[in-house]
Amino acid sequence: PGDRYHHAMSEEKSIVLLYYHFTSIEDPKALASEQRYLCQKLALKGRILIATEGINGTLGGSAAAAQAYQETMSGHPLFKGMEFKISEYATNPFGKLSVKARKEIVTLGVDGPLDTRRGGGEHLSPAQWRQMIEEDPDVVLFDTRNRYESDIGKFKGAVCPDTENFRDLPEKISEYEHLKDKKWLMYCTGGIRCEKASVLFKEAGFQHVFQLHGGIVNYWKEVGDDLWEGDCFVFDERMSLKPPGAHPGDTPKGICVHTQEPTQNFINCLHDPCHKLILVHPHALEVDPQNQLCPECKAQGRTLETAHYKGSPSQPAKKTPKQKRNRQKRRSGDIAASADAQGPQETQDA
Repeated sequence: PGDRYHHAMSEEKSIVLLYYHFTSIEDPKALASEQRYLCQKLALKGRILIATEGINGTLGGSAAAAQAYQETMSGHPLFKGMEFKISEYATNPFGKLSVKARKEIVTLGVDGPLDTRRGGGEHLSPAQWRQMIEEDPDVVLFDTRNRYESDIGKFKGAVCPDTENFRDLPEKISEYEHLKDKKWLMYCTGGIRCEKASVLFKEAGFQHVFQLHGGIVNYWKEVGDDLWEGDCFVFDERMSLKPPGAHPGDTPKGICVHTQEPTQNFINCLHDPCHKLILVHPHALEVDPQNQLCPECKAQGRTLETAHYKGSPSQPAKKTPKQKRNRQKRRSGDIAASADAQGPQETQDA
């Protein structure tokens, strides 16, 4: 009986919840403690970010645990009506639980508060989104995600800002001043980044701003991968998700930074003070171990012998607290973005 029970449990699929909700939270630390206790009791793993502006999370666990969590949150006075994006996987993609109180649930870093509950872009259902694109070829499709996310997949014809972090976006707005009068259709992995980006752009004078409700993951679920090319980056061990119409032999959209070969293989630049996320084909690493460094670091003359990393022959540079925080943010990414079908932050994009 014990063996049969173990076998049944081992074949149970994992449910992943992706969600966010903007609401006023007086004591984020207290709520974080409550959430940590609840998730531990339900054996849920993943990441939750809580701030005075709301909650942003992505969790994985058993179907029963996921259902219990949703019911508990739906009964909470702060989170009534909160939407959950639900995905099913063979195993839980999250190895641990992280619940933190932060200044923002998705980091944009602008001065002064952005009221995401008023004045953001008009939400379009996936069907409305596709219809608007097909009926008006002059719309601006805008990817609010980071550079490395759009490198492996995006909506066809999308404008993709060269950003390493979501907080870099405010500096890019001036580059699109000449397109201010057009219709702007914004998207991200799960929707949360568009909530802030749409407000940011409207405050800068972009009046015709729309956003894809539920993000890429919801679009795939509702209408498939029509108008989409490539994969969707996620901030967990999987690194990317295949669209519903993908085939095993499809050529990756990502391009190796060293050899220009198609690849979906991400690594972090070996030089710790850089740690930039880059696409590198496995073959490029086999033929030249120096390709563990990004092109910029190599151009500056860094090598495996002079770069700073754990076990480096050179004396590792002592990281400042800020460098450590930035490195962690790059690794955690946009949870929501990821959360969408996966997991949260810097952006965690639920």
